[in-house]
Amino acid sequence: QVQLVESGGGLVQPGGSLTLSCAASESIFSFNDMRWYRQAPGKAREFLAGITSGGVRNVADSVKGRFTISSDSASNAVLLQMSGLQIEDTAVYYCYAWQGGTRDYWGQGTQVTVSS
Repeated sequence: QVQLVESGGGLVQPGGSLTLSCAASESIFSFNDMRWYRQAPGKAREFLAGITSGGVRNVADSVKGRFTISSDSASNAVLLQMSGLQIEDTAVYYCYAWQGGTRDYWGQGTQVTVSS
């Protein structure tokens, strides 16, 4: 069973930066693509960024210019670098991976709180 473990969340002041990591239990090249989502209280889960096994990246317009997705094959991890964080970025951040067909997986989430 594939496992995804997010880390790097925490409390940060407005304008600050955080880097989230999603560590997979197998090679990230086994996934067609991996993505980051977030869910704030009372809101729907929101797509943030994705990266394919071939390295093609896609970032949502809502966070473009502030969030960057990258992969670290040596660590079997996908990273989400976040800068210029705002109070409205407060949410639980989730990692998602798709291996094709119905084989997709979610991490347990990591809390990001932006507050002064």
